[in-house]
Amino acid sequence: MTSSWIKTLDDPSWKDLLSCLEANWNSLDSTSAWPESQLAACARYGVYAWFVPESWGGLGWSEADLLRAYIKLASACLTTTFVLTQRVAAGARILACENDSLKSDLVPQLLSNERFFTVGISHLTTSRRHLAPVLVATELEGGWVLDGYCPWVTGSTKADTIVVGATMADGRQLLVALDTKSSGVKLLLPEELVGLSASQTGKVECRRTFVPHERLLAGPVENVMKQGLNARTGGLQTSALALGTADRALRILESEAAKRDDLCTPAEALRGEWNELCGLLLRLAGGEELSADLTAEVVRQRANSFVLRAAHAALAATKGAGYVAGHPAGRLCREAMFFLVWSCPQPVTAAHLCELAGLGN
Repeated sequence: MTSSWIKTLDDPSWKDLLSCLEANWNSLDSTSAWPESQLAACARYGVYAWFVPESWGGLGWSEADLLRAYIKLASACLTTTFVLTQRVAAGARILACENDSLKSDLVPQLLSNERFFTVGISHLTTSRRHLAPVLVATELEGGWVLDGYCPWVTGSTKADTIVVGATMADGRQLLVALDTKSSGVKLLLPEELVGLSASQTGKVECRRTFVPHERLLAGPVENVMKQGLNARTGGLQTSALALGTADRALRILESEAAKRDDLCTPAEALRGEWNELCGLLLRLAGGEELSADLTAEVVRQRANSFVLRAAHAALAATKGAGYVAGHPAGRLCREAMFFLVWSCPQPVTAAHLCELAGLGN
């Protein structure tokens, strides 16, 4: 275990890590950018180890502590933290697989910054599920041939290993650890997004790409994403990132409120609501069952709504200056909209539309 690793939420090195994440935040707003120095800092301070069990050389933090950490990180740099979630998602699937040989090879790599791991699975969850499969797997002797594409892959141009989901002709699905140097893999240029363009999120094509059985992580089974992790689409981490982004917006509002008395009451009210939502999120992470009207999905919807309101409050408080391109308040408004589309389950989307339309529950 490296001495510079942050081992607890109270570690004094947190200040240094967050400073590293914030240092180049202004430059991370285009597809030509990538949070390289921030990800290197995450490795240096042991962030990757938080998500890896002690039995594999990691720190194995609890879900509640991980959510607290996500809130801190997202408040410093949402782009870096979002990229981290995709790396962590890939690692979780690798750690959960029963392919011991592959796991022994890949898990140690999760602790360093030498290789970038990410996921190409949105087409099996909330994106394009109602349409024909976009990535098809055909079994041959010794493995599978993949044909098609993954529509949304974060770090697509930087990836070394992508946990990819594909569908067979009979409807069964599988997950494989795709080496991006495999024949037929094409990493397309990332999309220019409304926000988080520096996450380098784009399409990855597979043209007659052979993946050997040795790279299989799960399946073939129906609904492979429901196997092994007991994971929910748009889990608690998504709400944590929304609350972290909201915290940064509230810090702008509170800075303005320190100079203008008329902003003090709304700033205090929003900070109180933020504290309440953080409390609910952490209670859910601890396994506590809240009331029937306070499910994880409800908290997700409330967190999404809150980050939009917090960002808009910061923009209103900064007036015209906040509307000038490059001002943090304007950028936070764009980044807050990301939570309306990121792995957003249909009930959460429906609740947002009803809220926007002024309809009651």
